[in-house]
Amino acid sequence: MANELKGAFEIIFSLEREFLSAVGLSLKVSLIALFLAAIIAIPFGIWVGTGKFKHRELTSAILNTAMSFPTVVIGLLLYSFFSRKGPMGNLGILFTPAAMITGQCILAFPIIAALVAAGTRNLGDRAILAARALGAGNIKSILLFLKESRLIVLASLSAAFGRIFSEVGISMMLGGNIRFYTRNITTAIALETSKGAFSLGIALGMVLMVIAFTINASVYYLQPKKI
Repeated sequence: MANELKGAFEIIFSLEREFLSAVGLSLKVSLIALFLAAIIAIPFGIWVGTGKFKHRELTSAILNTAMSFPTVVIGLLLYSFFSRKGPMGNLGILFTPAAMITGQCILAFPIIAALVAAGTRNLGDRAILAARALGAGNIKSILLFLKESRLIVLASLSAAFGRIFSEVGISMMLGGNIRFYTRNITTAIALETSKGAFSLGIALGMVLMVIAFTINASVYYLQPKKI
C-alpha cells in the first residue's frame, strides 16, 4: 500500500497527462451540466416552493423521488435514445462529452429543484410581502427574495455538483471511457482498479475528495455564523 500511495503522490505532483485529462474533463462536464440544469431547476424549484397550484404536493413528491434515481438507469435510457437505432441517433453524440453533459443535467435537475423547493417553502413569501409593505416594487421584491434564498440555492448547487461529479454510471455508458476524450475521474478509477493499477486510481480519488470537500467547505463558510 505504501508503494501505491507514493506512486499516487508522484502522479499528482508530476501532473501526468492522463491524470490531468481525467480531472479536466470531470470538471468541465460537471460544471457545464450544473450550469445548464440550474438555469431551469432554480426557477422551477422556487415556483414549486412558493407557488399555490394544483398538484403541488405531487410535484414535490416526484422531485424528491427523482433525486435518488439510479445513474445507470439514466445512462441506459439515454443510451437507447442516442444509439444509432434510437430516435436521436442522428445527432451522433453517443460516446462524447455532450452525451455525458446531457445525462448529468438530467441527474442534477431534480436535486437542485427539490432542495430549492424545500428551502423556499420554509422561507415562504415573507421576504416579498415585507418588501412590498415597505414600498418596494415587483422587481425589487424578487431581488430581495433571491438574496434571502441565496444560501438555499448555493446548498442545492453544492449537493447537485457532488452527486454528478462523483457519478460513474452515466459517464461510463454515455461516454464510453475513451482515453483523453471521455475518460473522467470516476471512470478512470474504475478502469485502473480493475487493472490492478492502484496508483492512478488513488491519485484521482484524492483529487475527487479534495474538490468535494472544497465545495462543501465553501458553502459552509458562506453561511452566516451565530454569535
